[in-house]
Amino acid sequence: MYARSLFCLTLAALPLPALADTVWLKNGDRLTGKIAVLDGGKLLIETEYGGSIPIAWKQVATLESDRPLVVEFHGSPQDELSRSLSAADEGQVKLGNGSESRTVPLASISQLIHPKPLIQDFTWEGNVDVALDYKRAETNTDDYDVSFDTEAKHGLWRHNAQASYNREYQDGVTTTHNWEAEYALDRFIDEHWFWQGRLDYKRDHVEEVARQRTIGTGPGYQFWDNELGAFSLASLFNRSDYLFATGEKENFYSLAIKWDYNRYLVGKTFELFSTGELGKPLSNVADYSLDSELGLRYRVTDWASLNMKAEKDLVSGSEGDLDETRYTIGFGVGW
Repeated sequence: MYARSLFCLTLAALPLPALADTVWLKNGDRLTGKIAVLDGGKLLIETEYGGSIPIAWKQVATLESDRPLVVEFHGSPQDELSRSLSAADEGQVKLGNGSESRTVPLASISQLIHPKPLIQDFTWEGNVDVALDYKRAETNTDDYDVSFDTEAKHGLWRHNAQASYNREYQDGVTTTHNWEAEYALDRFIDEHWFWQGRLDYKRDHVEEVARQRTIGTGPGYQFWDNELGAFSLASLFNRSDYLFATGEKENFYSLAIKWDYNRYLVGKTFELFSTGELGKPLSNVADYSLDSELGLRYRVTDWASLNMKAEKDLVSGSEGDLDETRYTIGFGVGW
């Protein structure tokens, strides 16, 4: 008797495994893991044995989860927060909210995402993209493009860091050679509003604008930030210092709008992203500046991806102009 009691106490002291979400398929199979997101007709479930597995929503018989999920219905502008999902008859699921619950058809649900609290534990994610282009013809061209983008969050703070390096040779002559680094720190005031401070530095060894340094600060607004992506705008008051290839220098203050957008599609298989900044000087030393990027990323595995990007760098100034557009196709690593 004492041995049995000691055995029970030992079991009670052991940490219990985390409860897993369960998805039942119409063919009789069952998957366990963590439901990540439902979007574009694809349910993404994260498993320890097979990584992230996309499932066609129409093949799901029912499912259950003890985690809160935001449920979006076809034809309804209002989302619903469900504290849990419980299995029901085939083609249905039970939405639980404490003592109240209701059963809905799976076909009526268009989206499932996890709510993201404002204050959360430390998270870190990012991408490194590489593009190489070698052309051998009447003009031999070697093109290298490397970019780094990362974001870390902890509590009310968000750290953003970006860097890129571009170099191109034509018949051994350097036609493009530049690099850029930027760091931005956001302090959230509430769920949407934040204050940003940032430092940006660019170096170009070929174009007329040889160096650019910008320090800025200002308020920003986060429109959304969830499992399907994020979109934010920041209005900045900047001080910019330009050094031209002629040796002339300019420094001035400006106002700018900065955007950061990404959206996952088809169960996180594709990612559409865009970042950029449009600035207007408060004096006549320059007309305007634009630094933007638009791209599409395709996930091959949980960590590997293929990407296509278009980058636009435009400066109109009294001492020189910069107008450069780059198109790249490459591969990347994400975490």
